[in-house]
Amino acid sequence: MKVGIPRGLFYYLDGDIIVTFLKRLNIEVVISPETNRNIIESGIKYAPDEMCLSAKNYIGHVAYLQDKCDYLLVLRIDNYHTYNQTCTNFLAMYDIIKNIFSTPIIGYNIDLNAKKNLQTGLYTIGKQLNKKKKDIRNAYYYAINLHKKKRKYLININMKRLNSKNKKILILSHNYNIYDKMIGKPIIDMINNLGVDIIYSDLFDRSLCLKMSKSISQDLYWHYSKELVGALEIAKDKIDGVLFLSTFPCALDSLVNELLILKTNLPHLNIVIDDLSATNGLETRIESFIDIIKNFN
Repeated sequence: MKVGIPRGLFYYLDGDIIVTFLKRLNIEVVISPETNRNIIESGIKYAPDEMCLSAKNYIGHVAYLQDKCDYLLVLRIDNYHTYNQTCTNFLAMYDIIKNIFSTPIIGYNIDLNAKKNLQTGLYTIGKQLNKKKKDIRNAYYYAINLHKKKRKYLININMKRLNSKNKKILILSHNYNIYDKMIGKPIIDMINNLGVDIIYSDLFDRSLCLKMSKSISQDLYWHYSKELVGALEIAKDKIDGVLFLSTFPCALDSLVNELLILKTNLPHLNIVIDDLSATNGLETRIESFIDIIKNFN
């Protein structure tokens, strides 16, 4: 049995937990490769026009896996309680994939209002794959503990970098954009080559980020946007600039990023990725931004 996991959106949220969980249950996992031009074009072909590039990218990864697995693993993330909603694409993606492709789907729903969380979700998958309850439980706790250790290590590195005396910028973006080979990685490579440290907005304590976000907005509606807002609040007094990175036409980012730009006095650069065919103009913008950072007192 082979379970296919698309390398986009959900993969960058809890993907390492899911992969470890399945492998612990002796399930063969097939992960789509890093994003390339063919995957992007395939996603654009299948996805509705109004979707952001990140969602189209995810669908392209699903298309890649069609003839390479027995099941696709696709999540539905509804909410993290009433005032902690997610993007509608996170809620609808399961049904979109089911209606476009023929490969059988396994998955689960995150809906804390209905007491459905990551643990209940993975237990559901284990049962769907006919695994014993004891094995499912052991695999879950093994995956969670491994994830916590890894995340703690990465957060510590991020905080040490934040507290250094080097010039540094916060890259404020969703992790499925930051770490994607065609979206965030080229930008990160450019910045690293220009001699400025990068602070990653996804590598802070999430509960602290949610708490800190209230100082900017008491009624911000979206869970993952709150995490980004809180990351900026934590880092703002120790960084030299902010790079906002989103994909067109993300409605949530278009609102939240503008809010943060108005609220911060730091040098900033707002990059919206749509056409990935050329980077010359992007390189010039980033180089100019870094020059400002290096000469800003």
